[in-house]
Amino acid sequence: MIQSRILVVDDEPQIQRFLKPSLTAAGYEVLEAGTGAEALKSVATQAPDLVILDLGLPDMDGKEVIASLRGWSDIPIIILSARDRESEKIAALDLGADDYVEKPFSIGELTARMRTALRHRGRREAIPTVMEVDGLTIDPVRRLVLRAGETVHLTPKEYDLLLLLARHAGRVVTHRTLLTSVWGPAHGDDLHYLRVFIGQLRQKIERDPTEPRIVRTEPGVGYRMTEPD
Repeated sequence: MIQSRILVVDDEPQIQRFLKPSLTAAGYEVLEAGTGAEALKSVATQAPDLVILDLGLPDMDGKEVIASLRGWSDIPIIILSARDRESEKIAALDLGADDYVEKPFSIGELTARMRTALRHRGRREAIPTVMEVDGLTIDPVRRLVLRAGETVHLTPKEYDLLLLLARHAGRVVTHRTLLTSVWGPAHGDDLHYLRVFIGQLRQKIERDPTEPRIVRTEPGVGYRMTEPD
């Protein structure tokens, strides 16, 4: 079985000492970089399959690394950072990061996020085939949404919102991305508008809208659809 190659970009030696053996034991090949410049060079020359990126690097902000990589690469990027401000997470995700994990973290959570990101490699933004999520069926080809075999009637905007989340199943999608993609750039800050539509969507697709299992809230950041069954 071919190992996935993971580039860990972090200038904290203790993080590198923890992650390398942990990820190696989980079956990954691990590359290391301590600066943004080293990270960019490594992606270009060593072709890793995924980048784990700290935002606080000694030579440049991690967000600059994301922006640079997204100019020429669709490699999955998971942010691993002690910065807990929502604005930092949102900025990193809007620049093109696939997910984020806060320090301190568990290796189980990190590897779960890595598996999700790796599954999406090579099919970024692809329209999914028929999806089954907690009893809900989404069929993009026929533009149908079913629960227990019964058609769920969605408005065009509700359907577009659901399909955008489905395209990124397992990954967080920021408020701004959802708003600008579904309603256009002029609506990028209309958070109340988005919350209303998410509420309407949950009323139609969730078993219990008060405890959503399909469309989950990432507080202050956005929403994440549960991965298909």
